[in-house]
Amino acid sequence: MPDAVFGDPRLAAVYDALDAGPNEHGRSDLEVYERLVVDELGARTVLDIGCGTGTFALMLAARGLEVTGVDPAAASVDVARAKPGADAVRWVVGTADAPTASAGRFDVVTMTANVAQVFLDDLDWHAVLVAARRALRPGGTLVFESRRPERRAWEGWTRDETRQVVDVPHEGAVEEWVEVTDVDGQFVTFESPTIFHRDGVRIESTSTLRFRPREAIERSLAAAGLELVDVRDAPDRPGREWVYLARRSPRPAG
Repeated sequence: MPDAVFGDPRLAAVYDALDAGPNEHGRSDLEVYERLVVDELGARTVLDIGCGTGTFALMLAARGLEVTGVDPAAASVDVARAKPGADAVRWVVGTADAPTASAGRFDVVTMTANVAQVFLDDLDWHAVLVAARRALRPGGTLVFESRRPERRAWEGWTRDETRQVVDVPHEGAVEEWVEVTDVDGQFVTFESPTIFHRDGVRIESTSTLRFRPREAIERSLAAAGLELVDVRDAPDRPGREWVYLARRSPRPAG
């Protein structure tokens, strides 16, 4: 089930504004991925797993790529479908293996932001990697990022450090913050309440991310029949995240 921050219609409607923050700097990380997918990998067809409100899928479609965006949160996909240019993207409400008719036809499969870390169970993580491999054409590339656990980013996820109030069109001031409630090995659980000042409504959301070490991720890629091509420092967050590139292998998935 999607977390409330993605699955609640009112939260999904303000997600982009809150993600950009009060300074409206936008998503510089997605610009990095756009250059990687389009300019470096030369992709023409892309499957965006965990597309959310569709920002990245629409960026790629605007460059002339054929894009499919898939996400289990119907509320987020509804926001994506309402955006300018949305008709150029195929939107799927479901999981990574939902667009089965498109198997073997994508040049690139992407999982941006925290998508790769929402798969807490090893079997679920293996399943999404196998689904990504199945979706790729021979020689196609899976691209995703994962935070480096040794940096312990969650130690900065406190109300004082993350609280923001953003003026959102049609909603007015909306307040949110992130606060860690539990750390259990690789699993970090946090709350992210959202408060709508206009009517005082407060919507709670609890999420858990798994911070897998690099060695474990590399083993999981091999087990899914994916050949690791590169692990590089995230240029927009140096020293904090790894970006993984893995190519579809002709060997059967393990």
